[in-house]
Amino acid sequence: MSRTFGAVIIGDEILSGKRQDKHFAKIAELLAARGLRLSWVNYLGDDRARLAATFKRTMAAGDVVFSCGGIGNTPDDHTRQAVAAALAVDLEMHPEGYKELQARFANEEMTDKRKLLVTFPAGVDIIPNPFNRIPGFMVNDHYFVPGFPQMAHPMIEWALDTFYRDEFQAVGEMVERAFLLTGPNAYESALLDLMERIVVAYPRLRLFSLPSLVGQERKHLELGVEGAPALVDQAMAEIRQEIEQRGITWCWRP
Repeated sequence: MSRTFGAVIIGDEILSGKRQDKHFAKIAELLAARGLRLSWVNYLGDDRARLAATFKRTMAAGDVVFSCGGIGNTPDDHTRQAVAAALAVDLEMHPEGYKELQARFANEEMTDKRKLLVTFPAGVDIIPNPFNRIPGFMVNDHYFVPGFPQMAHPMIEWALDTFYRDEFQAVGEMVERAFLLTGPNAYESALLDLMERIVVAYPRLRLFSLPSLVGQERKHLELGVEGAPALVDQAMAEIRQEIEQRGITWCWRP
């Protein structure tokens, strides 16, 4: 995978526990269906300065980012202003966005409050909203969509299918295999050298280790890799040989 995909999920109501996040799992699902992986997620409150600093950092990193929430026209919506600050540009009413707004509110008054819905940072493009035609906006591989899942998720799917088809991988080409390790030497610190060697030898694989505890006692360590089947088989054979030499009991993870 050549691009890193991340998500920013915004809202004081999520951080306070008043509402449950419905974006993380869905974004991960949309990516997985295209053979892609979500690398990171940030949950942020309605703090304009923090949002601006986050977007400035993620844009500089070159990540593909899906941001959900905070693009409305109420005082607690800060995403538009934060992105403008990150880009060092002004806010302006987007001409194509205004056309969508006119179609949405046909034969109704175009109030200043409604115009705020399509007042975006200068120079951005709009993201079509199939639910109610009030668009989001995009810039620098960042996609800013509403907090409502029924709007946000089709808009994210549109962005993936429109701009990142070259990144898609056949889902069947990726496999994940792992051992369950037990015994006195089956803990992460004792196996760091092995894990580091596998990471260096197989940079195209994703190595993972997941310890499991029962009370204060170690139950087992799940150790495995994910990637192309042939490389996975080769790496797992090396891991198996090494853990057997160290006298560690193993079985395949179900």
